[in-house]
Amino acid sequence: MKSKAKPMLSLATDADAQRFVATADLSEYDLSGFRPLHFEFEPKAAAMHMRLPQSLLDALKAKAKAKGMPYTRYVRLLLESDVAH
Repeated sequence: MKSKAKPMLSLATDADAQRFVATADLSEYDLSGFRPLHFEFEPKAAAMHMRLPQSLLDALKAKAKAKGMPYTRYVRLLLESDVAH
């Protein structure tokens, strides 16, 4: 009889996620809530430049740092999330 899958852990940073994936047996976890990422792994051939208020840039950088990722990756995640809806 197959045992019940473990719920997926909440990982606060990219480093936490990398350590988890490197050491865990993912077949033991319920991954049904995961959704595919489309843009993060595609080559970055296009660039976008924009002017922002310093306060907005500072807030983006602080939020990205709290999530343990570079702010440019955080902005890409925000854009991908919005476009996916």
